[in-house]
Amino acid sequence: MNYRHAFHAGNFADVFKHLVLLSLLQRFRTKEKPFSYVETHAGRGLYDLQGAPARRTEEARAGILKLVPEADWPNEFRDYLELVKDMPGNAEELRWYPGSPLIAQAMLREQDRALLVELHPEEAGELKRILGHDARFSVHCRDGWEALKGLLPPSPRRGLLLVDPPFEKPDEFSDIFAGLDQVQQRWANATVVVWYPIKRRADLEQVYRRLSGGAYGEVLRAEFCLHPDDTDTRLNGAGVFVLRPPWMLDQDIQRWLPELGPALTGQQAFRSRVDWLSAQV
Repeated sequence: MNYRHAFHAGNFADVFKHLVLLSLLQRFRTKEKPFSYVETHAGRGLYDLQGAPARRTEEARAGILKLVPEADWPNEFRDYLELVKDMPGNAEELRWYPGSPLIAQAMLREQDRALLVELHPEEAGELKRILGHDARFSVHCRDGWEALKGLLPPSPRRGLLLVDPPFEKPDEFSDIFAGLDQVQQRWANATVVVWYPIKRRADLEQVYRRLSGGAYGEVLRAEFCLHPDDTDTRLNGAGVFVLRPPWMLDQDIQRWLPELGPALTGQQAFRSRVDWLSAQV
């Protein structure tokens, strides 16, 4: 695996993904009943926006750093910014950007639990160090897809699984659907959210058709594109599909998603949408 998220941390796709994750975790917190948070590709947890990788790409300048100036943002943006600014080392300026494990750490309650999986030993070791002695969290250095067989179902059974692979392979969706089939067998009541890049829309049509077939129950789709989705030479947008989403999640995302394009670029996004690929009849 050659992918290192440090080159892309805090970019527009991260902002979109983490706003969706925050909306999901807020929904899970509306009930006192404990839940589990599971992640298959966790990364290192915290990223230095002034480090050499981030400086090389400067992708955060078109992402999280666009939201830092004070503005009349929606409540969801303010919640997200407050969480990011609360990271250690961000008192003077926004330097450290949290990955999804630290967003989960900020949102999980005492009764909740988390299982984080990261294949790369250096990244997994750093994640363990950053999480410290948080007894709610368990970090496993192993392949995320293989881990689904050994770690599911978690305890508590109520929970959320985040699948956020690097998409280094052209057949990444084959692994994703194999993983989803494992989840269907071992943790059938889980809410599952899968992040994916958008380059050419045509490349995703087969994925949409499979998710629309009803085999995975309710499937919510949310997408955010800053550029026309007609070339594979750049990241034009990002999407998530959510299996068995919590009640009202679609309305939560619809409330803030139209504001994200103007917040990042000063104009409407090329496309943003929230719809159902498969809905409960």
